[in-house]
Amino acid sequence: MYRVRSYRHNGDGLRGDSPTNSKGCSKYRNMDTFFSSTPSSISRNASKRRPSPRPSFVYRNGSLRSTDRNGFPETLSRSSSRWNGNPIMFSNSTGMVKPPPIERQLKCTLEELCYGCMKKIKIARNVLTESGQIVQEEEILSIKVKPGWKKGTKITFEGMGNERPGSYAADVTFVIAEKRHKMFRREGDDLELAIEIPLIKALTGCSLPIPLLGGEKMKVKVNEIIHPGYERIIMGQGMPNTKEGSRGNLKVLFLINFPTELTDEQRAAAVSILGDSG
Repeated sequence: MYRVRSYRHNGDGLRGDSPTNSKGCSKYRNMDTFFSSTPSSISRNASKRRPSPRPSFVYRNGSLRSTDRNGFPETLSRSSSRWNGNPIMFSNSTGMVKPPPIERQLKCTLEELCYGCMKKIKIARNVLTESGQIVQEEEILSIKVKPGWKKGTKITFEGMGNERPGSYAADVTFVIAEKRHKMFRREGDDLELAIEIPLIKALTGCSLPIPLLGGEKMKVKVNEIIHPGYERIIMGQGMPNTKEGSRGNLKVLFLINFPTELTDEQRAAAVSILGDSG
């Protein structure tokens, strides 16, 4: 009997999933509970949805792009950009300032990062009206997760933080985090899978159904003696790398189950067969 062993590696220090509603959107009661508080306000009113200062790398058509560590371009349903380095406080002659970006994690499964998906996040944010009053509005942010994205990939929504008098709204940046998988572990573009097999199969060879990330199974025949440290590489069954137009590999690790006890007859038979081979 073969068993796929659960990977109990350390994750990214994440606990639990984001609360979701029946429509599949992550839902937060308000921006103060979802994001940390922004800097204190300055005594000057700002018009409703006053646009934030544009960074120097805005394209001429007004669209913005975010990129991940591998340089993957990303187009969002809202204007977005990527900010690098230390937070910058923007200011101008009117005395308006822009707080540093607010970062929060966006948890994705290995399947979502392998095949891509659309994430929708519902937030409530404070908005300044023309009369200076603060009202709460709901927003749904859409993020198209591209195949091959890694943890640490950043997606930024410009000016989607709470609005306050005397300052621009902060940008909101989501950072991709990988959820722990019960079978697979990711190493760059490769995946690792641990399979348990009995000692008799390790010594005599076997044919194994190997599960793949998409849910399919691949039959693999092993004729060699499976010894401690033995690995089998399945080409092209890892994570995609869109930059290179290829996929990583699946590394299968074998965990041999030794018997916990033997009768005298079994011990004698093992000695007669194996002798001093080990």
